[in-house]
Amino acid sequence: MTENLFEIKKMERVIDAAIAKANEIGTDVTICLMDITNTPQMIYHMPNANLVSSTLAPKKAWSAIAMKEPTKDISKDIQPGASLYQMETMLDGRLASFAGGIPLVIDGEIKGAIGVSGGATTEDQAICETAVEEFLSEK
Repeated sequence: MTENLFEIKKMERVIDAAIAKANEIGTDVTICLMDITNTPQMIYHMPNANLVSSTLAPKKAWSAIAMKEPTKDISKDIQPGASLYQMETMLDGRLASFAGGIPLVIDGEIKGAIGVSGGATTEDQAICETAVEEFLSEK
């Protein structure tokens, strides 16, 4: 891996891979690459993606970093009776607890996350997994 994990050419490859997967599935999404400081490094909103996805993709990336786990795994912990019940309301709606956000883990450390929004949660998850795989590749 290069010193700068969020080098522009690498992020462009990640976005391209995510777009290719979104096109294969047949849905338009917003893709957000965020570093560990919670700073969006690159966001791409596909032309026909829902406007709400431009808000949700960064939330998913932030949530994956903040909770140190994929967003698809958060939901079980915030349900009534679960250990983190009402966390979403305590964070003023900032936490996304549905699929589409995955932390970027390198050598056991979270370095950032990718968030994808715009399709069904299973579609967002598949696109996000493709983006993460591209990000972690050694190209």
